[in-house]
Amino acid sequence: MTLDTLFKDDRKLTYLNAEGADRPLKSPIAADVLDRARAYRLGRFRAALDRMDCAALLLYDPCNIRYAFDCSNMQVWTLHNPMRYALILAGGPAIMFEFKGCLQQSAGLPGIDDLRIAKTWMFMGSGNKVDMAANDWADEIADLVREYGGGNRRIACDRLDGFGVAALAARGLDYVEGSQLTEVARSIKSADEIELMRWTIRVCEAGMARIYEHSVPGVTEQELWAHLHFENARSGGDWLETKLLTCGPRTNPWYQECSERVCQLGEMISFDTDLIGPYGYCADLSRSWTCGYTAMTEVQHRLYDTALEQIHHNLDLLKPGRSFAEFNAMSWQIPEAHVPYRYSLAAHGVGMADEWPVIPLHPDFGPGAMDGVLEPGMVICIESLMAEEGSESIKLETQVLITESGYERLDSFPFG
Repeated sequence: MTLDTLFKDDRKLTYLNAEGADRPLKSPIAADVLDRARAYRLGRFRAALDRMDCAALLLYDPCNIRYAFDCSNMQVWTLHNPMRYALILAGGPAIMFEFKGCLQQSAGLPGIDDLRIAKTWMFMGSGNKVDMAANDWADEIADLVREYGGGNRRIACDRLDGFGVAALAARGLDYVEGSQLTEVARSIKSADEIELMRWTIRVCEAGMARIYEHSVPGVTEQELWAHLHFENARSGGDWLETKLLTCGPRTNPWYQECSERVCQLGEMISFDTDLIGPYGYCADLSRSWTCGYTAMTEVQHRLYDTALEQIHHNLDLLKPGRSFAEFNAMSWQIPEAHVPYRYSLAAHGVGMADEWPVIPLHPDFGPGAMDGVLEPGMVICIESLMAEEGSESIKLETQVLITESGYERLDSFPFG
């Protein structure tokens, strides 16, 4: 199916609502699928603790807390206000320290063995009493590690301000950078996780269909972007990580946020969803089409075909056991005219957000590029951004599961 037929027959309904009515999408996910995904995810963190010989894992990143416990209280706010945290003890309980007054948000979740009120020590909440508050917090953490650590004093932390690191060190705990632990653990998805992710993608594609339906002359970039927010929010999703939807000359250079600019007939509309949807999973998809559904100009069509060539070439390289370096060496080589306008990534992992690994585009793949191999259970986004001097940008991206024999695309919204 192509975009020009998407809204000219009843297949439109498969993107807006399977029942044929424009209503919020209702998740078909069974409770046992969610319970198995929760148990698997917490088990991944516990197994990683054992491999890294750490007594505990301290989590402040809301995405990691959601991964471990599936509790989602005030996630965007706590991305910049460290007011709630979790502690997983390798030889003991998994404890959620919830923001005061919000214990009900985490009550009853199966992975949480103990639920406590968080002791916060950020300056906004403690002011000139930060020292006192941090000491109270560190005392509790250190006591728990001593009780359950069996003499192991290594504590992995995903995000912790210097004040907190110093307070734990003063109590004899050895700080271990925890992002490697969490990122690698999260990179391999279970079948149940993939089912949850498929539903987020379904919701995202309904939002993309709504954008397409309203891509008519006179609409602003912000109005179009609001349709994705609307579909995600009313169907139980969380937030959008970026505001990457632009039209016409604002598509180049890329990374301009949506604005009040009015879209004109025939201009290219390009976007990147970066959507955190139901169950906390990310749908990271990009598409481009013309305002008013006009036929593409010669330049638009040529750039679009070039972007599709890159996507399909790099998709065909995905197989388990292939190293990131091998992928880079075999990857589609962007023509010189497009290099100054390139997207810096060829591929990246995705789960509850954009995740490890990241494979740079070949001009950017240098000595600092990370090592690693593709493994079954990874979910990878393949990217393309195509532009040239004076042109608009074409942005395409697809989300795929690495399987035992190759890959499987998880999104189905047509490229065109």
